Amino acid sequence: MSETEPRTERSGRTDPAPDPTPDPTPGQAPSARPHTGRRRNEAAHRAILDAALDLLADPDGAPVTIDAIARTAGVGKQTVYRWWPSKGAVLLDALTDRADQDVDGPDTGALRTDLRAFVATTFDAAQHGTTASALRALAREAARDPHLADLMRSFTATRRTALHDLLSRGRDRGELAGNADLDLIVDQVYGVFWYRFLLGHGPLDQDTAERLADSLLTGHAGD
Repeated sequence: MSETEPRTERSGRTDPAPDPTPDPTPGQAPSARPHTGRRRNEAAHRAILDAALDLLADPDGAPVTIDAIARTAGVGKQTVYRWWPSKGAVLLDALTDRADQDVDGPDTGALRTDLRAFVATTFDAAQHGTTASALRALAREAARDPHLADLMRSFTATRRTALHDLLSRGRDRGELAGNADLDLIVDQVYGVFWYRFLLGHGPLDQDTAERLADSLLTGHAGD
């Protein structure tokens, strides 16, 4: 999956559209022009992230490449390379962005409430449409592609950090024992998640999330 595509391309470039704003009449102040550049950039950025996930999730699709991402997003390769150095970077951002959108990471001041919400939304988000297909494809292909294996480790590390930070806040408030092993708790949460997500032997539902969170907090309660 190494990137061999050039960072620039000369074919397929679109010339800028003509400026529709007429020249001002002599003696008149020029009219204000709408500032649409930021909106176009945001739209292109979002289209690229969505395209990357769609391609990763497509079980019958061709290998994900910068060319394929750009074509699916309706942009040029140069636009993709403006923000990301490789397809792996695009995919990592796409997965992380979707997780940040879908997974609730609250800070209500109550660890039990925060942990229940985090686990429940993690379970729920991973089972929806493109996200579920993309995660399964990534887990499957990571076993034989070292570049995707690195991507998988990077993505799971971002999710571990988010949960670790949530637990750390609770420990600082005394809701977890001072010697609580936060890494082990994180492993337990994601161990249940990946085991059930990949093997499907049990549900990933609200009730499971709440029982898991309560069990972990009971076993590591503070004073």
